[in-house]
Amino acid sequence: MFKIPENLPKIKNFFWYSYHSIGKIAAILYIVFGSMVIGFLIFPVIRLFSKDKNDFYVKARRYVSNVFKRFLFMLRVTDIVEMRVPEMERLSNMKGKVIVANHPSLLDFVCMTALVPNANCIVRANLTRTPYVGIISQIYITNDENYDDLFKACKEDLDNGNNVLIFPEGTRTPRFKRNVYQKGAARIALYAGCDVLPVFIGGSDKHGLGKHDPLFSYNPVEEYFYDFQLLPEIKSSDYAGMPTPAAAKRITDKIEEEILAADAEYRKNNTKCKTFNNV
Repeated sequence: MFKIPENLPKIKNFFWYSYHSIGKIAAILYIVFGSMVIGFLIFPVIRLFSKDKNDFYVKARRYVSNVFKRFLFMLRVTDIVEMRVPEMERLSNMKGKVIVANHPSLLDFVCMTALVPNANCIVRANLTRTPYVGIISQIYITNDENYDDLFKACKEDLDNGNNVLIFPEGTRTPRFKRNVYQKGAARIALYAGCDVLPVFIGGSDKHGLGKHDPLFSYNPVEEYFYDFQLLPEIKSSDYAGMPTPAAAKRITDKIEEEILAADAEYRKNNTKCKTFNNV
């Protein structure tokens, strides 16, 4: 029950650790049941008052964003999560960008969706077989769609001033390893003629929310801290003269380079955290 990864300190206060582990489990259950309620009860009502499909998407995504904001506020009040977003206003008003981020934990999607209310998101198809199906299958794009349809849907959203959120690793970063960054975000940006905004999710180690972590687990010495840093935008127009495969690789390499550089700088200069998450 209390097995801690070897790169983390030992538990110093079992009462504190148990409280935060139970609080984290309660938060996951809240998301699971809340997603089902939203998908099967709230969305049909929103659909009734929507002019068309696009109007429904906009309203439904903003509703989900507001729900997630309240959820994160609850986690902050109960001392389960702390967040820092220095450029929150810029992020919340972002338009027509492909937003990419590293993926250290289960709450990354929740946080980013709360911070970017007008974002579509490309998610793994197998998530539609989880309780998230109530939300995901109705308002976001799954990565098993036909490429042409997926690109067209993303371009339409971007042309309408919405954003597309992608985690280029495709899944959470495993401990002691790194995932390969996939080229989908770069290809969409090139197809739509829009820029890419990399976001670095820093903060403390997210043990308990990472890939293959035990359910009853938490960071042993500090609360979950999410620190969001907006990195320099990558302009797709800089790669317009190149063949698409080569341009997509160059942009993907640039995304990974910026995020890894931000992580290295964060570890060197941050004095708040005792532990750091995987990137």
